[in-house]
Amino acid sequence: MHDRPVSRRLAVRMLCCAALAPASSAALAGFNFFLSEYTATREELQAQIARQFPVTRRYAELFTVGLRDPQLDLDTAANRAAITAALSIASPLLATPVEGMVAVSSALRYDAPTRTLLLDAPRAERLQLEGVAGRDAERLERIGGVVAQELLRDQPLRTFTAEELTVGRKTYEIGDITVQDDGIKVQLK
Repeated sequence: MHDRPVSRRLAVRMLCCAALAPASSAALAGFNFFLSEYTATREELQAQIARQFPVTRRYAELFTVGLRDPQLDLDTAANRAAITAALSIASPLLATPVEGMVAVSSALRYDAPTRTLLLDAPRAERLQLEGVAGRDAERLERIGGVVAQELLRDQPLRTFTAEELTVGRKTYEIGDITVQDDGIKVQLK
């Protein structure tokens, strides 16, 4: 009678060990096996974003807008991520390029085919330009905001490997996405 409970405990331990054995330590770094969630840290996300910059885009064949030096902010209350970046606008219509800063916040979504957490529907929240005023500043801020939103739409924040979403024989799908103070947590189902 005493053998049965010991056997169950042993069986559970063996199953847990077997499930964890094939997974690499990197794959398990942000994986919480017991809560079925994965947390990408702020530092990990910041490093991935930084590798994708600088970015530029032409607008109306007259302006070239560039973003560089991105900084990630996490807004837990709104469940949004934000990127603040240095902005430059160059044009033959301008004597010198205009420099400034833009802050864009965004919802998040998961793209299953690429296993990527993406910025979704980014919106320019703040834009400051140096050395211009009046109507010129308004026009350039509008152009800078529109282009920044376009540049950051579908920007990858985190791409998961197949190994990170697999433990033992179980392959997980991404569920709810939650922005936290220190990272972004995804529910695995």
